[in-house]
Amino acid sequence: ASGRGSLQRRGAREDYLARLAAADLFLDTLPYNAGTTASDALWMGLPVLTQRGRAFAGRMAASLLHAVGLPELIVETPEDYVERAVALAAAPKPLAALRDRLRAQRDTAPLFDTPAFTRSLELGYLAALSGTVDGDIVID
Repeated sequence: ASGRGSLQRRGAREDYLARLAAADLFLDTLPYNAGTTASDALWMGLPVLTQRGRAFAGRMAASLLHAVGLPELIVETPEDYVERAVALAAAPKPLAALRDRLRAQRDTAPLFDTPAFTRSLELGYLAALSGTVDGDIVID
């Protein structure tokens, strides 16, 4: 509902996804980002606001947002985070436009392109194996 935050108990996956779909904005955390939960939120068309951290665990959501074409939801400072969150909460039309963008590109965004991810992973495996002798990795 408008003007409220919500913390929910763990429940069935379909209920969890329905809650994500009903929310307006996902506020990510530091020093540990949401990761899989942020991916689920983006899949359900829920914009994720994040502050880029210094370590891997604090940079995951920024990578996800780049992969869905929404780098404008990545901020660098706590002050920018609060400012952007307040601005988005006060602007339902731009927030709805972000949701529409996410839903429209769900089947084409690199983050959700499973066949392309699989091909890239397989190429990585082949590249790693090309440096082997009789199945053993050779390190010079």
